[in-house]
Amino acid sequence: MGPDSYYDILGVSRDANDAEIKKAYRNLARKYHPDVCKEPGAEEKFKKINEAYSVLSDEQKRAQYDNMGHEAYSSASKGSYAGGGGYSGGFSADFSGFGDIFETFFGGGGGRQRAGPRPGADLLMKMRITLEEAALGTEKEVGVDHVEPCPECDGSGSETKKTTTCPTCGGSGQMRQVSQSIFGNFVRMMPCTACGGRGRVPETRCKACGGTGHRRARQTVKVRIPPGVDTGMRLRMEGYGDAGDYGAPPGDLYIEISVAPHRSFTRRGDDLETTVDVTPAQAALGSEVEVRTIDGRTVVLDIPAGVQHNTGLKIPGEGVRWQTRPGDMLVRVHIVVPDRLTEEERELYARLLEIEGHKPSAKKGKGFFQDVVDKVKESVK
Repeated sequence: MGPDSYYDILGVSRDANDAEIKKAYRNLARKYHPDVCKEPGAEEKFKKINEAYSVLSDEQKRAQYDNMGHEAYSSASKGSYAGGGGYSGGFSADFSGFGDIFETFFGGGGGRQRAGPRPGADLLMKMRITLEEAALGTEKEVGVDHVEPCPECDGSGSETKKTTTCPTCGGSGQMRQVSQSIFGNFVRMMPCTACGGRGRVPETRCKACGGTGHRRARQTVKVRIPPGVDTGMRLRMEGYGDAGDYGAPPGDLYIEISVAPHRSFTRRGDDLETTVDVTPAQAALGSEVEVRTIDGRTVVLDIPAGVQHNTGLKIPGEGVRWQTRPGDMLVRVHIVVPDRLTEEERELYARLLEIEGHKPSAKKGKGFFQDVVDKVKESVK
């Protein structure tokens, strides 16, 4: 783990239990919450603390994080963007929620509405991929509807691209509301209704966007899906969400992965499981069979003599392709008895029965279809 691992952010060891992780998060969240801590960079540090806790507090996500490693998890790949807005953002694996976890523990953020430009909203979309794409990684282009800066005013909301101090709130972005009760006067701070809490208003309202500085548009996002993703995982593309207020950063785009079932392979963690059919002779004497891998190659598998039905044989390195270490492929051997025999095969099986000291069935089956034909012939006589 590097110096910026989630364990280091929370200040716990890699074998820390749930109680230790929760306690460390509580202490750090109280210390660095932006409503409490005024140190430079406190808000960014609090965001990292939330991100670390959201992963390490979830058993499945923590196991995936430990398996992938911090670099592969947090910087899985890079995204590229084609569309309006002029955003540039990175792409990273992320399994955190959208809410402030601090709210869950301590309830509310101090009751204070921060003034200034508001960041853009996060977006969530679902993506269904094949098992091959999940195991090997892939790249896809998707269309996403979002809010982007108005091109006529560059997102300022003003035709002159200039803003002035809000005359209603004096630039604070907040309004005081005083109410009386039997317990005395109560003062409540609320966002300014004239500027929406931004503290500034357009000098000349833009006609294209009505002064909002935004418009709805569709962007095309190229998503690189790293090898090893699984159902329920979320990929985060930083900066590809809705546009924020003028001067504020855009939100992020979260892509939730769903992996479709495969007709030949079953995923079990990092390993893939499949089956291969062999004859009784191959099972008894041993043989070589060809097995198809998830990426379409063919490998030769050695079937040992005397193998039993449903035995699993491992082919190392042919499973899910994590960046650290690939999983394995487990091949289940299915012994298939032929339902139709040639005369030569029938004689050989009869000889084998004799050697084993068994007697053949009194009724010598000829196969289902042959029995039907014989019955038809007897009925027309």
